[in-house]
Amino acid sequence: MLDLTFENPKPKVIAGALHDWELVIGMEIHAQVSSNAKLFSGASTGFGAEPNSHVAFVDAAMPGMLPVINEFCVEQAVRTGLGLKAAINLRSAFDRKNYFYPDLPQGYQISQLYHPIVGEGEVLVEMGPGVGRVVRIERIHLEQDAGKSIHDMDPNSSFVDFNRTGVALMEIVSRPDIRGPEEAAAYVVKLRQILRYLGTCDGNMQNGNLRADVNVSVCRPGQYEKYQATQDFSHLGTRCELKNMNSMRFIQAAIDYEARRQIAILEDGGTVTQETRLYDPDRNETRSMRSKEEAHDYRYFPDPDLLPLEIEQAWVDGIAATMPELPDAKKARFMGDFGLTDYDANVLTAELDAANFFEEVAKGRDGKQAANWVINELFGRLNKEGLSIEASPVSAAQLGGILDLMAKGEISGKMAKDLFEIVWTEGGDPAEVAAARGMKQVTDTGAIEAAVDEIIAANPAQVEKAKANPKLAGWFVGQVIKATGGKAAPATVNELVNRKLGL
Repeated sequence: MLDLTFENPKPKVIAGALHDWELVIGMEIHAQVSSNAKLFSGASTGFGAEPNSHVAFVDAAMPGMLPVINEFCVEQAVRTGLGLKAAINLRSAFDRKNYFYPDLPQGYQISQLYHPIVGEGEVLVEMGPGVGRVVRIERIHLEQDAGKSIHDMDPNSSFVDFNRTGVALMEIVSRPDIRGPEEAAAYVVKLRQILRYLGTCDGNMQNGNLRADVNVSVCRPGQYEKYQATQDFSHLGTRCELKNMNSMRFIQAAIDYEARRQIAILEDGGTVTQETRLYDPDRNETRSMRSKEEAHDYRYFPDPDLLPLEIEQAWVDGIAATMPELPDAKKARFMGDFGLTDYDANVLTAELDAANFFEEVAKGRDGKQAANWVINELFGRLNKEGLSIEASPVSAAQLGGILDLMAKGEISGKMAKDLFEIVWTEGGDPAEVAAARGMKQVTDTGAIEAAVDEIIAANPAQVEKAKANPKLAGWFVGQVIKATGGKAAPATVNELVNRKLGL
């Protein structure tokens, strides 16, 4: 595993206030389960379909329609729990969370309040090279998503799309262990990475498949330590929830604004009201949405249409046996097997597809060289073109072929970059392209030696300078390579020049 030093979270101290204040943050991540069907119906979960085209009778709350649990969604929740080193509850149960909203056709949401499928776990967040934080997970429960209200199609009417209604969500609830905006964003990034490695959520924040509710409060120095000792939340101050955040940048900006807003209220002698707020990125401010509900406001009770969910340990063990290598383990292996730096390993393991691409390129080759080419040449070009690794015009096999030609001394580093450009735009097997275009280095010692002799004979003054200062021998190497059209192998040229000059 990674060699990290674990530090207690360093609280973000807000500057510009009359007193010192510390931030306390807890997060609820709503992650859409990667499944072709919804949690309690067989309707499709495909994104971007015509409104109300992916709605089963049970999703629309038609009379007499009963929910049927999707076993695969349960498996995905268990897999997520195992990936977060969490306790898996062999017995869980579904509850009805009652509230009215136009895009909630049942008038209630099926969720898990009292008996969630997953218990306590943790997420390891790296805050810098070799420095780690642990954010504790309180629980993960399964629940239905609501639909979508549409207000911009008609000035006098609102519309509702029920395609998302009933889609399975995992609500991943953290403890209030996060102490600053940067930590909050890093936590979401790491959790999203783990979910994508597990294949349990695609992490697409733009489509709403991963959303964060951020609970923010402020307290005076020393109060957080009292909370840790007593588990009494009153030490942490009154929290406000920032709803449906789907951008790392906006999460940080919203937390910073909300903290300053609460501090201003407290220092003016006021009281912070517990409520749900929305963040407006255009104005960089939060504004009240509704007073924060408590559990009793939702009138939770066990769902009468669903029996308690009981799973067997053997089934959980079977899922555990198929777990993939997760980001931390992969990063540690890349650093150990390929000698990569912490930075390079972080870049290469940020996304699973990128990690798999690199590993295919590096197999049987120089790992550091492979990492350099993948990060600098390939990723650099992909970023420039706005392409994902899946859409790369250069495959791992083709990039590996270029590295093989370099390793055999058939092409130089400059030739390799030219060859990469040709393969990127035209495709083809690198070895065949290099041969067809005459790109291979001249390794014939006789031909190179003739060029060396000619240039030495033509430049006697430069010879004397090089003998007095051997560093100037590089001038001859450059001239020979230039004379051979850049095709002479630099190592061979360097050796011949030094021998001819008696260096």
